[in-house]
Amino acid sequence: MMNQILIAGFGGQGVLFAGKFLAYKGLIEGKQVSWLPSYGPEMRGGTANCSVIVGDEPIGSPIVNAPNTLVAMNLPSLQKYENAVVPGGLILVDSTLIAEKVDRTDVTVCYVPATKLANDSGFATLANMILMGKLIKESADMSFDCTEDALKKVIPARKMNLLEVNLKALETGYNYAE
Repeated sequence: MMNQILIAGFGGQGVLFAGKFLAYKGLIEGKQVSWLPSYGPEMRGGTANCSVIVGDEPIGSPIVNAPNTLVAMNLPSLQKYENAVVPGGLILVDSTLIAEKVDRTDVTVCYVPATKLANDSGFATLANMILMGKLIKESADMSFDCTEDALKKVIPARKMNLLEVNLKALETGYNYAE
């Protein structure tokens, strides 16, 4: 199974961090992994997305044109990538920032008020990790194992004090029920 994931939003929402987390999680689990970041020159406030491929087979190209999973953290990203998701795929929507509903009926859609949950829980900047927790829960080929080890790889040493709050954000998303 090859899980092709596209995470998209505004710069500053932690899109690239979330993708790097998934890539390290896959590496730790012994999977083949590709992580390809893409962002506009504006960075914060500009567009950002990253492609993550995790699977058991060698990866021929890091480009994800037809993701089976889309994580949309803002409306422009949902509008741009919704139709690229393969039938039977998964779309995660930060419903705090995106009021629009997905029109497709051939995909599974999870509306997660990630930004509101993050603000209410005291970790305002971690809506990205709440969505990663929900992604782990909804993906048949992912487990919550190795999340702490993966976080230790992506959180810089000078910010390791944020490990616990990142774990709490992941758990919040993992346990969120619509």
